[in-house]
Amino acid sequence: MPVRRWAVVAAVSVLVAVAVYLLAVWTTTGQVLENAALRGADEADPGERDAADHALGQITVYSLAVAVVAVGVVGMLRRRPALAFAAVGLIVAGQAVTQVLKRFLLPRPALVPVSEDYAANSLPSGHTTIAMTVLFAALLVVPYRWRGVALFFVLSWAVGIGAYTVTAKWHRLSDTVAADALSLAVACLVSWWLVRRGLVRHHDGPRRIPRVLIVAFTVLAGLVFLVLGGILLVVPLAEQGLAATVSGDAYVVYLAANSLASFFSIATALVFLAAWRRLEVA
Repeated sequence: MPVRRWAVVAAVSVLVAVAVYLLAVWTTTGQVLENAALRGADEADPGERDAADHALGQITVYSLAVAVVAVGVVGMLRRRPALAFAAVGLIVAGQAVTQVLKRFLLPRPALVPVSEDYAANSLPSGHTTIAMTVLFAALLVVPYRWRGVALFFVLSWAVGIGAYTVTAKWHRLSDTVAADALSLAVACLVSWWLVRRGLVRHHDGPRRIPRVLIVAFTVLAGLVFLVLGGILLVVPLAEQGLAATVSGDAYVVYLAANSLASFFSIATALVFLAAWRRLEVA
């Protein structure tokens, strides 16, 4: 059973998070673009902003506790205490890493003028971390034959949370992307622990068509979000330049950030799923 893949994916994920932090937070261009997206979110439909606020507001200490208990119970019902421990530890560790980094270790330098509400560091996003680690924990604890179903339902929610953080102006795009990457790193370390304990085996059963279709649909959705976000961001920058884009097309920058937030959440989930391809907890 190969174990190197988990260390490699975890290391690459950490490098991605570091690169996002340096490019988005420690460069003037990064801060200018992300601040423009925050301003552009003010032009979003009020109903969308209300829905985003409501969805994010549902993520509390109590709902997080319910999620932790739920994945733990599923693991115990499968009579795999180590799996239950790993799934719960994934969610808890992800949040611990996120809060320590955001509150104590990652400053946001004042490179451009910004209102006091947005001057404090918000990278990585705690809400996105919760959504992604709950998704990864669910994919771990459910039986192999239910993995596609878990992906369809939980990923839809997790992607929505990542995008909502931008719509509600609770977070910047970089906050969400960094949270995706760090959540993946923690999930891979947990997976590595399971492999080293001899709890992972190769799945020899047949491929299930519904799961293949769900994955194919997810890949297609991710590509659509990537292309849309790329076009919305690159075209105005190429035609007008940075200064004109952030001053006159802030709403377009917001739409690009929203689409790219969805893409990165989907891509992160697919990488984790690919790492577990044809593997299951014994």
